[in-house]
Amino acid sequence: MPIRRGAYATNGILTKAAQDPCLRHALDVAAARALKGHTGVASHQSAAALYGLPLLTPQPEGAVTLTVPPGKRKGGYSRSGVICHTADLPAEHVTKRYGLPVTTGGRTVVDLARTSPFMDGVVTADAALHERHTSKTDLRRVLARCARWPGIASAKMAIDFADQLAESPLESCARVVFHEQGLPPPELQVPVFGSNGKLIARVDFMWSKHRVIVEADGLLKYDSGETAIKELARDRLLREAGYEVVHFTWKELLTAPERVINRVRAAFARQSRLAR
Repeated sequence: MPIRRGAYATNGILTKAAQDPCLRHALDVAAARALKGHTGVASHQSAAALYGLPLLTPQPEGAVTLTVPPGKRKGGYSRSGVICHTADLPAEHVTKRYGLPVTTGGRTVVDLARTSPFMDGVVTADAALHERHTSKTDLRRVLARCARWPGIASAKMAIDFADQLAESPLESCARVVFHEQGLPPPELQVPVFGSNGKLIARVDFMWSKHRVIVEADGLLKYDSGETAIKELARDRLLREAGYEVVHFTWKELLTAPERVINRVRAAFARQSRLAR
């Protein structure tokens, strides 16, 4: 069966790939490399896809991103759906996934963070740290090796801001919005205990000084009425423990972030009045 023009795969591997997005993209990368003389290393968005890392702005379906060393690039990439970057590829920046050469987790994060908006870079950096595809030490090592590259200052900002405790793109985006709107940095994934010493919940964001909790409500968080009832009971226990609880959704965060920030600031103010 054809994968892309001039490249084919067996029905068996395509059936398996239909249930595995990382493997499906690996087939696209393998096909693109085969058509280009097996040159280029999967990088940027393609590397993220092979690691299963989220992209706030995904590349077009079927597109492949490769990096080739200076002097090795051949023409015609864009016409075949391949985005080609030219950059040094030190041996320590290249590994293999699905048998294909791919930039390491650290190099992938740096490449994306230096070529994408700040929020996009943070989303991928947070996920790579959380999934242990890289570490802050590794990221700083890559930054030092690429110190003179375009966009490296932006990459450093995103990596300094990144936090392995962020568990979803929604939480990562929220952290950026909080920062840009001037809120103090929250604590992430904080366990909250009741007066009896029992765990009530592990909350997404907390400002301990203000005794305010903020929860990011993704699409799967309320997948049933039973789940919603449990969340309401959980919120009641958090309030009984002395915390204000604020919820927000993807839609609110990306279309009306000021409303989310206003609710958080209002919660700060209410808690401040109670503490007097």
